[in-house]
Amino acid sequence: MFIDEAILYIRSGKGGDGMVHFRREKYIPRGGPDGGDGGRGGDVIIKVSPTLNTLYQFHHKQKFIAEDGVKGAKSNRTGHSADDLVIIVPPGTLITNIDSGEIIADLVDEDQEILICKGGRGGRGNARFANSRDQAPRLAERGEPGQELMIKLELKLIADVGIIGVPNAGKSTLLAALTNAKPKIAEYPFTTIEPNLGVARVDDDSSLVIADIPGLIEGAHLGTGLGFEFLKHIQRTRVLIHLLDGLADNPILDFAQINTELSLFDPDLAKKHQLVAVNKMDLPDVKNRWKDIESALKKKGISPIPISAVSKSNLNILLYKSAELLLSTPAFAVEPDLPVYHLRSDPHKYEIKRVPKGWQIKGESIERAAAMTFWENYESMRRFQRILEALGIDDDLRKVGIKEGDLVFIGEYELEWKD
Repeated sequence: MFIDEAILYIRSGKGGDGMVHFRREKYIPRGGPDGGDGGRGGDVIIKVSPTLNTLYQFHHKQKFIAEDGVKGAKSNRTGHSADDLVIIVPPGTLITNIDSGEIIADLVDEDQEILICKGGRGGRGNARFANSRDQAPRLAERGEPGQELMIKLELKLIADVGIIGVPNAGKSTLLAALTNAKPKIAEYPFTTIEPNLGVARVDDDSSLVIADIPGLIEGAHLGTGLGFEFLKHIQRTRVLIHLLDGLADNPILDFAQINTELSLFDPDLAKKHQLVAVNKMDLPDVKNRWKDIESALKKKGISPIPISAVSKSNLNILLYKSAELLLSTPAFAVEPDLPVYHLRSDPHKYEIKRVPKGWQIKGESIERAAAMTFWENYESMRRFQRILEALGIDDDLRKVGIKEGDLVFIGEYELEWKD
């Protein structure tokens, strides 16, 4: 099954919690703090594999969660860091942030990868909080939460040559004749409901990747038929073979219609180099009208190639001309300034909002600090209070009129305000 779109939920691993612990050894009655740090949570990485050409692997699995780091241990031992979670995708995969609509990455090269969600750092153990004033701190941190994201994967096939044309022009038959691909072929429109890829051997040293793009009809740029689903795949092909049905009522009109649909969907598609081939030349009716078709196309400055995908007539000529045209066509290039996704754009920004039950504080730094606090530990709570003061939240709450006993909601935590 060919699948070219998928929506995924991804989450990196939480850091392991730091530990509160003191040395307890014989003859050392007052051992110092030796609680270790937690391990780092696993990153989520998306990486390209050239062996894939579909997003089918995401048909049954759409949730990817990396492992959490291991908590720290006594004797200053750091917990194990979690392994990274690597998600494999085919070349030509576009990644978009569903919430913001921002393009995160466009992965086209073999082994290209992007760190999409960074794992949380491990919380610090109490040994890290010892100082000259407090040599026995009972303070540690929970691990930093992981990052989570909803993303859309969209595959745009990367091929050297794309075969386009109206439904039932013989595109699948031509692909099968030129390559080792085995697409479904039948005598009715829209036989091909998914793109097919094949590799054609030009000579001992070179080959072409050829894509059979399902038939386009009038209105395809508006999504009519299967327009949207397949026009995007043409964007990644370097050269087009425009296949005309020699038996069609008006092949010249079909030619103009398809090119119009290409330009309406994406003006750059109309600029792609095209070879025009007239198919079904093995049939007497097509042979009889060949001169008229050739003459009409030459008036447009086009020299068509007469072929038969069934009898394989003139296919070598079509293949060699495609290879020649490819040599003069630049390789597909990704926009060099594609945005790189960063989950934390302004970490210290926060918002205070009145809610029916009290006050809600939203902000990356303060929510992360709350998640990393051991609320059952008095020293940890005092440290969180100092963070509120350092960020200016304490003063802002007083300015908006918070009162003794009011509830304050930060992330998943509910706190009570005391002056």
